[in-house]
Amino acid sequence: MNMFKKTMLFSAGCLSLVALSSPQEGSATPVFARQTSQSCAACHFQRFPLLNAYGRTFKANGYTQGGKQGTIEDTKLSLPSTLNAGLITKFRYQKTNGTADTEKNTGQFQIPDEAFLSLGGKVAKNIGFQAEIGLLKTAAEEGKKGEVGLNGIKIPFVFPATKAITLSAIPFYTDAQGPAFGFELLNTGALRFSRAFEHRGETSAQQYLGTDGKTTGLALVAYHKYGYVSYTPYLRDDASSFSSGQFLGYIRGVVTPEKFGEWDLGAGFQIWTGNSQTGLKANPTLERADAWSVDAQAQGKVGGLPLGVYATYGSAAKSNGIADGVANVYNASLADSKNAFTVATELGVIPSTLSVGLGYRAANTGEGGNDAYNAVSFGANYQIAKNMVLQVNHSIYSGDKADANVAAGSGDQQTTVMLYSAF
Repeated sequence: MNMFKKTMLFSAGCLSLVALSSPQEGSATPVFARQTSQSCAACHFQRFPLLNAYGRTFKANGYTQGGKQGTIEDTKLSLPSTLNAGLITKFRYQKTNGTADTEKNTGQFQIPDEAFLSLGGKVAKNIGFQAEIGLLKTAAEEGKKGEVGLNGIKIPFVFPATKAITLSAIPFYTDAQGPAFGFELLNTGALRFSRAFEHRGETSAQQYLGTDGKTTGLALVAYHKYGYVSYTPYLRDDASSFSSGQFLGYIRGVVTPEKFGEWDLGAGFQIWTGNSQTGLKANPTLERADAWSVDAQAQGKVGGLPLGVYATYGSAAKSNGIADGVANVYNASLADSKNAFTVATELGVIPSTLSVGLGYRAANTGEGGNDAYNAVSFGANYQIAKNMVLQVNHSIYSGDKADANVAAGSGDQQTTVMLYSAF
């Protein structure tokens, strides 16, 4: 299929989405639903993990809002009498259409792809926490695959500066989410977990650039209901203990204005910058970050039916010429910058039951010359129950990189079927 036909298909799909539009209600991790005694739909737009305005406020206040649960009260103590927990699982099947004899080309079952116990809630009056304990899955931990480890933890310390402005300091560790794990409120894929499609690199520029990963940091946030700014010194690939003389820096700014009619709007930018140095002075480990992105979202109604639209653009500088010869961790290429533009939409054709989505990516790999790597993605979500969703994604790739993949036998299409559960 040539690019003209794909462009016409994408345009027609977008028009169809605008004409239909109506997403499902939330299917969320039950941790905070149990804490607040509210339905998952109170915090989520369409479905989990997509946040609405109320959900953004709850998260910005450090998960400290209570509900009908009892608390243990004393001087400098306000502790829930119950530790809230939830089990999150993703069972996936993935298949690519290549000719090489690989697991994905023949169809790969990933059961589970993810499985973790989610804990969270209030620690004290202005302190909350979120933690994930799950199965070790990364390549570096392959020898420990199936063992239980810490997937992530953060403890927001929240300080109301004025009636309108809240300041937060959030120390955190994540095995996969990147520096945005400290604090993020939009649904554009700025944070790996917060996106509409399971095919994240095909529908989010930030995820295409690879801004996720194992990260330790401290998010410093100033929040207002109309937006927030944050600065996060962070290190990659470090866990509970390390020695550091210098950190990378992550800067985030977001505006979330008053609703425009039925529409809840948000837009922002991200910057990953600086040099880091860890380990001993005589033989330090050096890293360099040089990337940026802009993103926007609109969540509202068309013809009385909800619709979500998410757009991103991101770029990571080439490594050639970077100070001290240290490569850019988000683009090792010496030839050119790595760039991507994405737009993703999701609507529900049967309220609270079935939603459909369409995504498009125009990108290059940074390898220089013939390095285009575009994608058109289709998605559907069937809500079996409020806390269980069957999701299907299908992506079709085009451009020079896709042609090379076909020649190498890895194919130019990928299908994912996933059962997501939270209970």
